[in-house]
Amino acid sequence: MQTPSNSCVMHNAPMLLVIDLIGVFVFALAGATAGVRQRLDLFGVLVLSFATATAGGIARDLLIGAVPPAAFQDWRYLASAMLAGLVTFIWYDAMERLRNPVRVFDALGLGLFAVAGTQKALHFGLHPVMAALLGMLTGIGGGVTRDLLLSRVPVVFQSDIYALAALAGALVVVLGDWLQWAAMPTAIAGTLLCFGLRILAMWFHWHLPSAHHDSPDKD
Repeated sequence: MQTPSNSCVMHNAPMLLVIDLIGVFVFALAGATAGVRQRLDLFGVLVLSFATATAGGIARDLLIGAVPPAAFQDWRYLASAMLAGLVTFIWYDAMERLRNPVRVFDALGLGLFAVAGTQKALHFGLHPVMAALLGMLTGIGGGVTRDLLLSRVPVVFQSDIYALAALAGALVVVLGDWLQWAAMPTAIAGTLLCFGLRILAMWFHWHLPSAHHDSPDKD
């Protein structure tokens, strides 16, 4: 694996940090909202918000060798997740007035993390295809962790358009990097594409084919 040049990382670090922190906050809102719905106590809500917000980024950093992961180096990751968890716990009724808030926050976090994960992977010298796949993994990691902690089948393993939306946003970043587009507009475009696909899939009930075969008879 190639090592990123210091100038490249230094130039893009502020933008990556901003996208990461916004993604952390939004994903933490989704995790905390799901935790309150399951009637967890304050500690449980905060743990779920942090796990949801950072799991994808931690997996990304470990896979590309950016250790310790950013979530353990920078106190702002923990602070963003805790703030989102407290806001949700205290003002849950107000947030619940939003239409299906968990899915909306989750869709936005999915786009932000898919973009940030892809950009960081590219800066660390990964092949564009691998960078896009890692971006997708970064996006879906938080939702998978949240669902597993709540003993639910993760959305990504069901028929919803979830991982494909993250991959679409990641591919925009890869294309923009190849065409040398400006990083911030490309990141915004990738996030909006992922978010839009996820929301449209929910509104219009778009699904991938799923297995409906009968179980074999037991002897």
